[in-house]
Amino acid sequence: MSTKPVLLVTLGGDIGTYAFQRAARDKYGWDVMVIAKVVTTFFRHSTLAPWVLEPDIHTPETIVRRLNEVAADHPDHELVLMTNLDWHVRTLAQHRDEIDPRWNLPFCDLATFDKVSSKHAFAEVCEGVDVRTPRSLSVVFAGQTADAVVASGDVVAAIAERGLEYPLIGKPSASADWFEVAFPGKSKIHHFESESELTEVLAHLEAAQYPSEFLVQEFVPGDETHMRSLTAYRDRAGQVTLMAGGQVLLEEHTPGTMGIPAAILTGVDEDAFAAATRFLHAADYYGFANFDYKVHSGTGENVFFEMNPRIGRNNHYVTSSGVNVVDAVARDLLPEHFAAANPAGDASLPAMPSGEVLYSVVPWWLLRRYLLDPDLRAKVDAARKRHGVFHPLRYRKDASLKRRLYVAALDARLAMKYRQYYPHPTETGF
Repeated sequence: MSTKPVLLVTLGGDIGTYAFQRAARDKYGWDVMVIAKVVTTFFRHSTLAPWVLEPDIHTPETIVRRLNEVAADHPDHELVLMTNLDWHVRTLAQHRDEIDPRWNLPFCDLATFDKVSSKHAFAEVCEGVDVRTPRSLSVVFAGQTADAVVASGDVVAAIAERGLEYPLIGKPSASADWFEVAFPGKSKIHHFESESELTEVLAHLEAAQYPSEFLVQEFVPGDETHMRSLTAYRDRAGQVTLMAGGQVLLEEHTPGTMGIPAAILTGVDEDAFAAATRFLHAADYYGFANFDYKVHSGTGENVFFEMNPRIGRNNHYVTSSGVNVVDAVARDLLPEHFAAANPAGDASLPAMPSGEVLYSVVPWWLLRRYLLDPDLRAKVDAARKRHGVFHPLRYRKDASLKRRLYVAALDARLAMKYRQYYPHPTETGF
């Protein structure tokens, strides 16, 4: 078998790409590299990967040029590309023909991207395969017209007509467009307690001539421990080869990261896994998929919110629970490398971690402070006692004294942010 050396390049340096690079180095020994605008918080003082600093990394022509330069500089390597930003995934799909064909890109094509990344289109696919989604209004701006959508000036009346009640959730239908718009108070997800809060955000989007839909959704009851994360991979042959998930214990609360899981207890949800599989097949999807869904506190039903066409920021929870996320890419695109790293042979598919493992990017004392349910707290305590706490930046192969002190300082800064943005719980959990 030919096992030429592999170079894994990531566009951008978020905590998710760090975790993926770490997984690739640990199991496969791949060389790694980052192309990004600046050295990010998560890679500072790290020796994991060399960086190519590119101030213009958000221009398609620059991405194409940089990738072709890297390919030319590494003629004897297998090349794998990873990113965790929707805009990059879409750009790569748009310009695939201009990129050196040696690049292995585990991402869907443009038509599929648009079908799954638009939350309106996502809901349509879900409806066709009996997957529950929130009741929603799709709002458009600046003279746009489309079927089954509401002009921004008609939203208040439409909310009343459809029986939606406050609080309501507001979120972009297309994350790539949301990345490029700016206005005061912009958040990843908006929580509207009143009509005035809603109309203020809609006015900003109207003034910016926002080019795609904005969703106004019913609030599905239940606190953030009712949220769930699900990570999957569907390969080129149409087989789902990875399925993993977990219960969110705590979310981020700063404006730019609102709603992103900060701690997850891994586990198996067979109904959700089956629903995600039906969706992936119906959409004829390819690559990593990261689903967000919520368990309705009243009915117990799973309500799916969105699917991100990428691996997701918190993919380390999958590797921590026993299934290395890089296996999915290697099995699909570099089978010789997969075989060499798995001499015992392939396991049954989809690969599915089954144990309860605790993943967290917040300090243990802070996480436990917000676990108010005694039964859940006991489960989390037991998982920590069995396996410890898994944090992607706590990596013994990237642990110089300066790096360890820096990661500890990040924990302290994050604790301060929680105290600033997240109301103190009634019961502390200490």
